[in-house]
Order: sequence, then C-alpha cells, then structure tokens
Amino acid sequence: MKKFTILFRRFLPPYKKYVVANVLCNFLSTIFSLFSFATIMPILQILFGIDNERHSYMAWSWSSDFNAIGSALKNNVFFAIEQHIDLNGAGNTLLMLGIFLIIMTFFKVGLHYLAGFYMTPIQYGVLRDLRQSLFKKIITLPLGFFSEERKGDVLSRMTVDVTEIGISIMSSLDILFKNPLMIVIYMGVMFALSWELTLFVLLLLPVSGYIIGRIGKSLKKRSFLGQNQTGELLSQIEETLSGLRVVKAFNAENKLENRFGILNETVRRTFNRINRKYISAHPVSELLGTITIVVLLWYGGTLILNKESAITASTFIYYLIIFYSIIQPAKDISKATFTIQKGLASLDRVDVLLQAEDKIKEKENPIALNSFENEIAFNNVSFRYQKDWVLKQINLVVPKGTTVALVGQSGSGKSTMVDLIPRFYDVQKGSITIDGIDIRDAKLFDVRSLMGNVNQEAILFNDSFYNNITFGVEKATAEEVIAAAKIANAHEFIVATESGYETNIGDRGGKLSGGQRQRISIARAILRNPPILILDEATSALDTESEKLVQEAIEHLMANRTSIVVAHRLSTIKKADLICVLHEGEIVERGKHDELIALNGYYKRLCDMQSF
Repeated sequence: MKKFTILFRRFLPPYKKYVVANVLCNFLSTIFSLFSFATIMPILQILFGIDNERHSYMAWSWSSDFNAIGSALKNNVFFAIEQHIDLNGAGNTLLMLGIFLIIMTFFKVGLHYLAGFYMTPIQYGVLRDLRQSLFKKIITLPLGFFSEERKGDVLSRMTVDVTEIGISIMSSLDILFKNPLMIVIYMGVMFALSWELTLFVLLLLPVSGYIIGRIGKSLKKRSFLGQNQTGELLSQIEETLSGLRVVKAFNAENKLENRFGILNETVRRTFNRINRKYISAHPVSELLGTITIVVLLWYGGTLILNKESAITASTFIYYLIIFYSIIQPAKDISKATFTIQKGLASLDRVDVLLQAEDKIKEKENPIALNSFENEIAFNNVSFRYQKDWVLKQINLVVPKGTTVALVGQSGSGKSTMVDLIPRFYDVQKGSITIDGIDIRDAKLFDVRSLMGNVNQEAILFNDSFYNNITFGVEKATAEEVIAAAKIANAHEFIVATESGYETNIGDRGGKLSGGQRQRISIARAILRNPPILILDEATSALDTESEKLVQEAIEHLMANRTSIVVAHRLSTIKKADLICVLHEGEIVERGKHDELIALNGYYKRLCDMQSF
C-alpha cells in the first residue's frame, strides 16, 4: 500500500474536489441505508408480534448522554408507530412504513450513484496522468536506456501494466474512501445496539484477515512474473513484425511460431495460476462470512433465549442485517486486496521507467545558445558505453562553413562521435564545445535546435508527407514545405501520389522506396534550416540511381552549412574540407582526399578495397 500512497500523492491533488464529493456521498448513502434497515424492526413487529410490549413517550434533551438519546429516540419512534396503528390500523401503518423504506432507499441508491459518478473522473484522470508521465519520461530518457530495454516490454508497461494499475486504483480508492467508512459507521451502530455481540464479532475477524492476506501476498509475486512474461510476448511480436521480410526470406516461419508458442504457453500457465488465486477471493470471503454469521446467530440467539442480554429479538434481527451489510464491503476489501497486489506488481514494473535516471541532465541555469558563429571542437574526448572505451582522446575542430567527413571500419566510433554532438550521450572525459561553450553547460533545447540530422535509416512516421516534412518545425507554410521538397528531389514523386502532400506514407514510411524515404528525411532537415548538419551514412543503403538523387539533395542541403558526415561510400566525400580516419576509437589520419591518398595508409587501403 505504501507505493499506492506515493502514487496518490503524485496524481490525486488535481482531483481533491472529486475525492471530497465521493466521501460525502458515500457517508450519506451509508446513513440512509441505516434508516432503511431500521424500518425492518417495526414491520416485523407488526407482522409477527415480536416484542409485544407497549411504549410510552419518553422525554429527552440534547444534554443527555449518547445512549440516553438513542434509547429515547428508539422508544419514541415505536410509540409514534403504535399510536398510528391505533388510529389508522396496522395495514395503513405498513403502507406508510413501506413508503418510508422506498424514500430512504431512493436516497441511498441515488447517493451511491453520485459517489460512483465522482469516482470515475478520479480513476480515469489518474490513469491519463500516469500514461502522460510515462510517455514524457520515455521521450526524455537518453538513447542508452533503450539499448538495454526491449521495445515490446516498454509497450507492455505503457499498456497492460498501466491498465492493471487503473483497475487497482479503483479498488484501492474503495478501500481508502468507501468501504472503511461504511464499516466504521456500521460498527458504531452495532456497538450501540450490543457491545457484547460486537466484541465477539471482532474476535473472529482477524482470522479471516490473516487467511486472505496470505493468499494476496503470493498473488503479487505471480503477477509480477506474469507481467514480465507479457512484456516478453509483446517484444517477440514487435521483433517479428519489424523483421517480417527476413523471416519470410529465410523460411523461418515455423521456427518463430514454435518459439512464440513456447512463450505463449508459459504465459497461459502463469495467468492460470494468477486467476485461480484471484477468483478464490470471493468464495473464501463468502465462506468466512457465512461461518461468522452462523457463530453470531448461535451466540446472539443464546443470549436472547437465556435472557442474558438487553437486546430484543427485533433489534437482534436489525443487528444481523447491519452485520450482513458489513460483509459485502469486507468482501470487496478482500477482493480489492487481491486486485491491488496485481496492480502493485505492475507498478513495480512501471516504476522502472518512472524512476529511471536521466543521465543527460541540464544545469540549473544553463547558457543560452541561440546561434552558431565560429566552430565545434572536440577536446580530448573519450567515451564508453560500458567497460571498453569506444573513443579515445579525440581532438577535432570543425570551423563554421566547412565539411568534415568521418571514415573508418565498422565499430571504429564514427556514429558515436556524431551522437555526442547533440548530447544523445555525454562524454566521460574531455568536452565538446560550440563557440567555446561546453554543450553540457548550454540549454539542451538550444544545442539540438542548431542541428539537423539525416541518418542511414530514414526515420519517418505513419502520417502524411506534409506532416513528416514539417515534423519539429512550427508554423511552416505550404510554400516552404514545397520548396524544401523540391530541393530534396522529392516534390515530383510526392505530387504523383493520390493525395499529394496529404498522402499517408504508412508505418515507418513503408509505402515508399528507400531513396524516397531518405529524400523526405532530407526535406525535413532542409525545412528546419539548421546551421549545423549531421549526416550519418545517409546514402549507404541505396542503389546507384537513388544514391545519385539523394546525393544531389544532400549537396543542396550542405550548401553554406557546417556539415559533419559519416561516410561509408568514400566517393561521396572526396570534396570534404577535412577527412578524419578513425581506427579503434582514435583519429589515425586526417587531411583532404588527395593528401590522404598520398599518405598510403588506412585511407588509401579503404579506397582500394572499395575500388576493388
């Protein structure tokens, strides 16, 4: 429950008025239910002649003690009913009591409805806020976090676990605000009617609580395992959908089907066990409640038959009705306890995301970086993802308006270098500066606003051409979008589609060819018009014709900009102002194309291999 209390402290403050309204309605509903139950006593007395004694008016005042006031009110109500019977007959009195019962029940159920009415915005509001917080956390976490987490598992936490928490919130709100209130009020009336019987009942309840608690504790452990397995299941589905082309190409359908079947069966068995324990809550509490009522009937009946208690037969029936009314909220508490245990397991998984540390932190008073005037500099930069250093003592200056190309074998650190500039990761040693300002001291938003990225894999969204090109650019006009598309050699194939710029391009741009996707990505960068351009092997995955069109678009994009290019095909960077050759995390050669060829070193060997 401690974690749910933390959850409420985080998310309940905006819904305080609904909480107050819910508690008030539940309180009044419980009071009216007591009045409706009380009608049973005179009805039984009229029908069956229980407690044949006559009553006379009893004077009372507010200065009297609570018991005296209660006794006087009860006595005078019976006195008034007896007077009404004498004047109007028993049938008419029964009708009046029935109408009173209907009115009290109307107020009871009406207020119960209002309590639920005010509970609904709390549940779904908290659920929305939790999803929003999760989504905000996901998009602010550094890229390194997701290299260790499966996307499918993250999706599971965002959907399955959050839904489970929503169900648990409803149950826990009932436990906190509704059921305890009902039980306390009912128990107070029971003590007023017979403290001996109530103390006897209280001796029986801890046994029930212990049994239910033991089952609930084991349920949480199983639920945590079940949600983890659901995350694995979603991960397999996501990986299969992403790699469907490879699956079909290698005739691996049976292999994946068998792998999925094994995990799917494991999930089935786990949730079988979870659900069997969960559905045991109702029968267990029902049995324990029935045992308690039987024992109470025996004990209370013995007291009445032996004349050892002041409680009358009709009052004892009223007492039993109230006690039976306690059983349902008590059952709900036991059932909700099981639901909360499942929700706590989900909350533990969600908290992995919510409590994840964002290692890319911004200083309290960061420096504004609104323009790029001079240079980007790597100063003795070293970086590692885990244990081994990926970059070692990198020193590099990129003056404004120049093009610097990074080349080298796979794993030499090229992509890592360009990922450090927009602070996708932070360096462990040294610093990266823009115009002499350490990027860790500048506003993160400002740093990234100066840059445009075109990656090897064109990252597009399931939206229109227009919205993909304007992604991240506020208030772009249609003319500006068309101009950017023309520069990127994308306008012709866009207008050839059925709806032009409003055509949906499919999931990840699946309706487009590789070259078309890349040109849309370049158009997006052109529209943003950044002073610094980062190109990470933008043409490496394209055929010759597409490469030519994309290369033309890139040259338009690079004009009058500072460009850092990660090159796989060396033919694309011959005109670069500076080429840096990386090998095992170090810059081993640097210079222009002709100078590096003349050195007859790493670069020359790379060129020879590509020429061959």
